[in-house]
Parts: sequence; C-alpha cells; structure tokens
Amino acid sequence: MRLQSVFLFCILSLGQILVNECVESIEDYWDKRFKDEGKIWGELPSRTTQYALDLFRSANVESILIPGSGYGRHTKFFSACGFDVTGIEISSVACNLASGFDPLSRFHNASVLDMAVDTNRYDAICCFNVLHLFRENDRCVFIQQCDNKLNKGGLMFFTVFSEKESTFGKGREVERNTFESRPGRPAHYFTEADLKAHFVKYDAVDMRIVEDPEDHGGKPHTHTLRYICVRA
Repeated sequence: MRLQSVFLFCILSLGQILVNECVESIEDYWDKRFKDEGKIWGELPSRTTQYALDLFRSANVESILIPGSGYGRHTKFFSACGFDVTGIEISSVACNLASGFDPLSRFHNASVLDMAVDTNRYDAICCFNVLHLFRENDRCVFIQQCDNKLNKGGLMFFTVFSEKESTFGKGREVERNTFESRPGRPAHYFTEADLKAHFVKYDAVDMRIVEDPEDHGGKPHTHTLRYICVRA
C-alpha cells in the first residue's frame, strides 16, 4: 500500500511538472514570436470587432475585458471608441508592446486560464481567436474564468476557427476536431453545433460565420471564423 502511494505521488508530481513546463513553453513561444515579429497581425483590428462594437453599444456596455490581448490591436480599437478596457496577456513582451501602442488601456501579464490577478468585473468580454487554442478541458476552464469576470447580465463575445478553415484536418488529431500542427500547439475547429454546446448555459444573442482577411508574414489570406455572443 505504501509503495502504491509513493508511486501515485510520483506520477502526480510528474504530471504537475509537465503541466508547468507546458505553460512555460506557451509563454516562451509567444514571447519569442512577439520579440521577433512585433505587431504580428498589423495595427488594424479584425473586422469582427465591428460586430462586437454594435452589440456592446446596443447593450450599453461601458467596461470590456479582452483575454489574450496581445500587443493591443483590439484593446486600442475599443479604448478609442470610449470604452474602459483591460487586457490580459500571457506574453510579457506583448504587454510591453501594448502599453506603448494603447496607453488608454490597462494590461495584466497572466494566463487566461487563471485571471485572478485582476479583481474587477466587466460589462463585456471580447476574445479574438484564443478559445480554439486549447483542448476541451482548458476551453471549459477558460469560459468559466470569463464568466467569473462578468457583471450580472454581461456579454461574452468570442471568435474562433471554424471547420471551414483551410487548415482543418492538418496535423495530428488529439481530440475530436482538434489538431496539432506541432506538439503542444492544438487548434480546435468549431462547427456551429459545437460552438453552441460550449455556451449552452448562456442566453444566445448573436452567432454567425464570417470571412476575416489577414496579412502577416508576407502571406495575405482569409480566415473563415465563427463568432458567438451570449449573455451571462
């Protein structure tokens, strides 16, 4: 019995070490990308922010939290529109870029899977292309973390990869519709039903599929995204 307990302890300890290394590697990955590439996706926001803006204004939103805020191209869009904006970003390099690019917003250097560093609550959350970067369990954790940051009746607006993306099916499938192009870099592709299921306990406000052009790395391309807006 004692040997079994020791063995179980070793397994759990090893698992925690692997989790910590994974978190650190994600932080290192984004730090390196932002250090090497700077404002990777340019200074203009995604066209999906206009959909979010219209929804937020119709709901009289004043404060917005943006998890995975990067170097601030979306925080700047909303702060310039008069909203009180806070960003949470795992990359310290990106946070430093954001502070200079968007001085009107506040930024916290933290993981979106643990946003306890920020004790405020918000009228709305706007998250662009972050949810699909996690496996199922972490997606659920992330959504709950966002729920915890909302005022009563607040809105959540998420954009994600759809199953119509050109990269769908490429790499090793680690979960249903989740593929790794490289170890530890999952991308989940949402069908309409799948996206609805992730937010089934909330009241749906709007949902659609959109074409979103990008031009980075000298390779212009268009993403086929889904967005969903729900009320908590």
